[in-house]
Amino acid sequence: MPDQSLPETRTPEAPEAADTARPAPDGISRRRLLGTAGATGIVFGAAGGAVGYASAPAGAATPLASVGERRVMFHGKHQPGIVEGLHARGHLVAFDLAPGAGRKEAAALLRRWSDTARRLMAGEPSGQGDTGVARDAGPSSLTLTFGFGHSFFGRTGLEKQRPVALDPLPDFSSDRLDKKRSNGDLWVQIGADDALVAFHALRAVQKDAGSAARVRWQMNGFNRSPGATARPMTARNLMGQIDGTRNPKPADADFDQRIFVPDKGEPAWMANGSYAVVRRIRMLLDDWEKLPVTEQEAVIGRRKSDGAPLSGGTETSPMDLEKTDSRGNLVVPFNAHARITRPDQNGGAAMLRRPFSYHDGIDADGVPDAGLLFICWQADPLRGFVPVQRKLDRGDALSPYIRHEASGLYAVPGGAAEGEYVGQRLLEG
Repeated sequence: MPDQSLPETRTPEAPEAADTARPAPDGISRRRLLGTAGATGIVFGAAGGAVGYASAPAGAATPLASVGERRVMFHGKHQPGIVEGLHARGHLVAFDLAPGAGRKEAAALLRRWSDTARRLMAGEPSGQGDTGVARDAGPSSLTLTFGFGHSFFGRTGLEKQRPVALDPLPDFSSDRLDKKRSNGDLWVQIGADDALVAFHALRAVQKDAGSAARVRWQMNGFNRSPGATARPMTARNLMGQIDGTRNPKPADADFDQRIFVPDKGEPAWMANGSYAVVRRIRMLLDDWEKLPVTEQEAVIGRRKSDGAPLSGGTETSPMDLEKTDSRGNLVVPFNAHARITRPDQNGGAAMLRRPFSYHDGIDADGVPDAGLLFICWQADPLRGFVPVQRKLDRGDALSPYIRHEASGLYAVPGGAAEGEYVGQRLLEG
């Protein structure tokens, strides 16, 4: 879990929320129902105790809460779900094309998925057969993102259009991969700030697949809810560590160069797209939580309380890699996770991470199946994820406390223009 990790958690005050979120249009009929549902309040008696609930007067309208009203646009230069801040709820799902399905069926499916994504992200019903699960909610920052796996191109006769950057990832010593929960022809990322809105989108995507594709694997994730902290803060992972201090930011001069394929990149259909590496990383929490906090901090290289480097300062202070203590030992240990993953220690390799935490229950021995759904974005995984993971493989102090259990690499094309569907330049080019 490289230190250049998570974006800051979105809150109503966070700048990235203001940049990407827009109020839902007044004409969205199913969202008007929030008026009566959101107007219920506790009524207090003279003694100050809660004595009951009162509904809003007939005809009264309560506007959407700020979390619900935020909208991300579907059409654009890049697909949504890449540069936005962390979502409170997410679903990842991979599909394989059905036997006999090829390029024609894939194009029809991406057309359906794109139309559904456009509708849902605007806060509208998905179309005929909408389940009504999200009927009372606003768009809630919903995003849907679509990508192609290595195997997709062989199944559709498009091998010549397969990017070199999509070559399978190398094996790593920390891998304990379940092939049934890895890879896939097609990949969909869903994120939202409301659990029902996210599930509604997942169900719509699955129904849209119809007979053209079947689910290969599906995973559920979560992050802290917007507004849960008193001020915008970098997120914490399930180990309790602040995780995301050095994530690249859109304001960085070289952000686009590192994260997106250039307009004249190869292949042409990937212009303004990106590559997503997806890893299901189980955290061995029972072992981790037995460590004293000082040892946990030595493993990471940062203070647990505020994310500041062990060399001193605040969360955003530069890490002094040469600083030693009174006995001459490095303050930030040589194998500390934050030291190993620094871009300046990896030839400038950088990734934009937008992961989710996950918890899939507790086994018969009382061990939690929990960890991180790691998602990182880069213009080329051979210059982003791969060199950093190789270095981690050679001696990361965090390795004994995590296990990589699933993996995928996907080519995510640029955004769809008005009237287009995602992947149209590939499938109709």
